[in-house]
Amino acid sequence: MKLVEYPDREMMMIDLANVLASELKNSLFDHDTASLAVPGGTTPAPIFDTLCAASVDWDRVHVMLTDERCVAPDHPRSNEGLLRRHLMVERAASAKWTPIYQGDASDAGLARAGEDLAGALPISVLLLGMGADGHTASLFPGADRLADALAPDAPPLMALTAPGADEPRVSLTAPVLTGAMSTHVVITGPEKRATLERAADMSLEDAPIRVVWANATVHWAE
Repeated sequence: MKLVEYPDREMMMIDLANVLASELKNSLFDHDTASLAVPGGTTPAPIFDTLCAASVDWDRVHVMLTDERCVAPDHPRSNEGLLRRHLMVERAASAKWTPIYQGDASDAGLARAGEDLAGALPISVLLLGMGADGHTASLFPGADRLADALAPDAPPLMALTAPGADEPRVSLTAPVLTGAMSTHVVITGPEKRATLERAADMSLEDAPIRVVWANATVHWAE
């Protein structure tokens, strides 16, 4: 794990957006298409506000979420809705949307969504967040199927429920996350910095952020 510290959040969001854009461009030099996987939530929204205007061949980029609440896209807490407002606009409006939740969170429904996802894997550029409890994507400590989602043979998508999650979630699983070509984690504030430091000595199930520990660059600003 590599840690990059920034003097303020605004600079971090702009710099990280530029890093993601550059990595997408580099991937498109060598491949016909690239894929970008990102989280929802309020923390990365400023990144998306800059990234959407980047000069990238967006019509060759598959955009997907790292996790989604099992709600309709027009629900106020929908991650898809947030992405459509903040990322898939301006130049990035031409990107190809690749949903991980298609209204059916059963194993059969997620297997079908996983088949649609397969053409966009491995992920070219992965951006993750991290909660104060050490969760990433919707891999929460104490989630009902966490061990299965962290297994090397996990299907690409799984539905999980957890005490720290308000709704059932759909999440990318460990094999998809660890298979990404480039991985970034964005966190803010002293509480999450302290969580990151504690995670170094914790188990994978107690601190699921460790699933990407070996290859991730963590970007932090207070």
